Amino acid sequence: MPPVLKAALWMTGAIVSFSLMAVAGRAVAVTLDTFELMMYRSLIGIVIVLGVAGAAGTLSQISRRSLGLHTLRNISHFAGQNLWFAAIIMIPLTQVFALEFTSPLWAMLFATFILGERLSAIRVIGALVGFMGVLIVLGIVTIQLSLSDGVLGAVRIDLNDAFVATILTNIGALLAALAAIGFALSAVFTRKLTRTESITCILFYLTVMQAVFGVITAGYDGDIALPGKPEVPWLLAIACAGLLAHFCLTKALSLAPAAVVMPFDFIRLPLIAVIGLVMFNEQISLAVIFGAIVIFSANYVIVLTESRKTAAKK
Repeated sequence: MPPVLKAALWMTGAIVSFSLMAVAGRAVAVTLDTFELMMYRSLIGIVIVLGVAGAAGTLSQISRRSLGLHTLRNISHFAGQNLWFAAIIMIPLTQVFALEFTSPLWAMLFATFILGERLSAIRVIGALVGFMGVLIVLGIVTIQLSLSDGVLGAVRIDLNDAFVATILTNIGALLAALAAIGFALSAVFTRKLTRTESITCILFYLTVMQAVFGVITAGYDGDIALPGKPEVPWLLAIACAGLLAHFCLTKALSLAPAAVVMPFDFIRLPLIAVIGLVMFNEQISLAVIFGAIVIFSANYVIVLTESRKTAAKK
């Protein structure tokens, strides 16, 4: 199987895990703030990582040679994840995920300077088309089709200036947009770490560093809320889903460039739209459906093209 397709399969696991995190995050948001949530998630994660690594015999893979890069990676992710958890309780899940999906554009830009990856035309076009789908979902861009005797006559694309103004003044939307930048930096640093570090090493520093960050930010005011019995299962779900998501994402990034892996994450949008409808009664609009089709098509073209390029080189 071509590495790009393997990366796509690993990203499927990440997509499901990230979606579970969104549901669990909303469930505990009433009693815990985002810093406390991240602290408990990371503390549970340390136990899981050490237990699994010990059973697998990979504890010896943990080294200190890339501490600086681990620190940059985890600062980026900690900031992005806190902003993301804050956003999911402020605005509909589809909007959070749609704004988060500006991340591939940032990832491609950062990967060019940090990793030296080449920006091919198909990656740029695919990411831009996918981003257009995001704008359609949010209602920032509307597309009108004119038909004459059943034949497509013209396509009109309009920019909704009023909605742009709303986004700029919407705290939840701004937080989600900033989270996308944090996630993009985290993905690029993860890609660089996979060149020299094992997944065990990366996940170990993910949990340990973010536990430290969580204790500092949650306890700076001297008041850390304890989770009740109803929150414990959700915290366990967040911790397990978070680690699984990062394991899958790290595996995907070790198999394919960040510019290929990150756009595939767009498929989370139609999944979370269904989850939002079933669990939170968030209605799915035609804009969401059409935007999701555009996003999926862009990702399919990227994965297919990259797979053919890889196969041709062998």
